[in-house]
Order: sequence, then C-alpha cells, then structure tokens
Amino acid sequence: MKTRYKWTVADYHQLIETGLLEGKPVELLEGELIEMSPEGIPHSYTNDSVVKYLRRTLRGLADVKESHPITLDNSEPEPDIVIVRLPEEIYKQHHPYPEDIYWLIEVSNRTLEKDLKEKTITYARNGIPEYWVIDLPNKKLWVFAQSEKSVYRQTKEFTTGTVSLQSFPNVSIELKHLLLY
Repeated sequence: MKTRYKWTVADYHQLIETGLLEGKPVELLEGELIEMSPEGIPHSYTNDSVVKYLRRTLRGLADVKESHPITLDNSEPEPDIVIVRLPEEIYKQHHPYPEDIYWLIEVSNRTLEKDLKEKTITYARNGIPEYWVIDLPNKKLWVFAQSEKSVYRQTKEFTTGTVSLQSFPNVSIELKHLLLY
C-alpha cells in the first residue's frame, strides 16, 4: 500500500513561493495537490456570465470573486465563484477564510462527480453556509445548505425559477441567469 504525503496549507504556500507550481493548474484539496481541468467554452461562458450577473445583483452587499483561492483547514481550492463579505481590503493579507464566505459556486462539466461528492465534504466540514453546483450536462443547479460536520443536511435541485439566499433573504437569484446551456 502506498502512503501519500499530505500537504498543509502552510506547506502549499511555501511551494507556491518557490515557483515550482508556476503555470501548473493545481489546487490543494484535502491535503493533496489536485490537477484542475481545463475550461471548455460552456464552462467559461457560464462562469463569466454568472459573475457579471451576481456582481450587479449583490452590489454593495458582497464581493464576488472569480477563480481565486480560499483558505480552509487542509485545503486551498479555487472555486469558480466565491461570494464573500465586504470590504474587499480584508483580502490584501489573506485569501478568504470560511467565516468570510457567504456561498461558493462551481460550474461543473467534466468534474461533476468531484464537485458533487468530494468538495461537498470539504466545504461542509469547513462550515461554508451554502454551496452551489451549476451542473452543465444535466442543466440544473444543485444547492447544498445547512452544513453539519462533513455533510450538508439539505440538498435541492433546481431547473427553473428562482433561488433564495440564506445570507441575503431579500435577494432572489433567477436560474435563467445561471443555466445558460
């Protein structure tokens, strides 16, 4: 049986500083360096369009970050979209921590299984209030909420209509702006 070396977030930061990971599409997930999939056109277009929509919708309420790291217990993933608390200057010294995050969104095509299983465990364990997966192949939105230990107690699927936000109950997100394919 092979023993894998588990990286800490601090080790990962040191590795980044050395330049060894320059140009390599990886993220730290559960202490392991995981190669990230290249983006296809549907993923890229959806991601870009959703970010623009959320920035308009949440102006003055939250910052919407696109494909940037977040720092968790033993992971530093780079979700497609992260909605975090203001002011933006908080992030001059560190990536967003779990307490900074309102919710995360992954736009998923080739990584659907990882996004629906592995990442839900990581995000729930770190207390991320809501985690959404835009499921491109099946044209639906998965919403995970009410994190407890390493699971989300609530999972819902949407194909039409609107989704209300836990963090901003007076704001509704129209699925026609998320499910573009």
